[in-house]
Amino acid sequence: METKIWKKTELAEAAKVLKKGQLVAFPTETVYGLGADALNEKAVSKVYTAKGRPSDNPLIVHVAHPQAVQNYAQVSPRAQKLMDAFWPGPLTIILPVKPGQLSEKVTGGLQTVASRMPDNALTRELIDQVGSPLVGPSANTSGKPSPTIATHVYHDLHGKIAGVVDDGATQIGVESTVLDLSTSQAAILRPGKITASQLETVLGENVDTSEHHVAADEAPKAPGMKYRHYAPDKAVYMVKDEDWTQAIIWAQSQLEPVGLMLSDQMIEQHQLAGMDFVWPLGPNGVSAATKLFSGLRNFDDQKDVKIILVAEMSHEAANAAYNNRLAKAAGQQYFDAQEMMEF
Repeated sequence: METKIWKKTELAEAAKVLKKGQLVAFPTETVYGLGADALNEKAVSKVYTAKGRPSDNPLIVHVAHPQAVQNYAQVSPRAQKLMDAFWPGPLTIILPVKPGQLSEKVTGGLQTVASRMPDNALTRELIDQVGSPLVGPSANTSGKPSPTIATHVYHDLHGKIAGVVDDGATQIGVESTVLDLSTSQAAILRPGKITASQLETVLGENVDTSEHHVAADEAPKAPGMKYRHYAPDKAVYMVKDEDWTQAIIWAQSQLEPVGLMLSDQMIEQHQLAGMDFVWPLGPNGVSAATKLFSGLRNFDDQKDVKIILVAEMSHEAANAAYNNRLAKAAGQQYFDAQEMMEF
């Protein structure tokens, strides 16, 4: 299959292909999504095949208008409050699904469905032209770093999907906040740009932010909860601020280059500006989130690099999404000078 990269002016062709049951990747403000008609079970099945995604991992349904969610989900008053406040935007809401309205391929066999309205006018227009909501998991090989530009999608999925609509780089760089409203207490299942305090202000109630673990025989309610995610093929280690001096000394002692991903301040402090194998993450966790996946992909594509060291950010709400994705990419592993002597 030839995979096309469509310009904004070619949106009608992309919509036509989606109507025929093919797969098309689309841009959002977070990452690129892999689109299929959410009401076409055969098309949705192709998403799992293209990504190599476990079939019990539910898909997020993307809509162009908030009222569209009522066609397939039970929208509560508190869900409506959040839609009014944050849509379009990087918030996914999990609600009870209306019986018989969506395939189990979409819901992962659960009695709930995840929905969001992306803050990308081009994609909302695409959904309108298709005339159906679109499922939209990240448009990458399952488990790998999510795509933030169209060429990332092409790298992973060329020959497996019909095409990708190119709208440049995404603005946020990590996936949406996932909020479970199917239970009595609202709970964040995946952190994103929208924080618990923002949600609590609108809801007028506490939001559970505890880490949710999924058993081996349990279906996850949201993407990214159960399986290894966001990881390149190379080994990734998180580095705490106080360990960077040792980490840099260790990296410079290796025969093969080591990828270093760290903040602008750390680059300046350790006089690394302009050096090879250094990927700047910007001044803070927000900028780091936009650059994390592209940096991991950059070093993953460099044959000589076997190890990537990445800066952990301070543990505050604004950095939660970045630290969450990094921890999953690193398999929770931290740089330890003694242990790294094995390499």
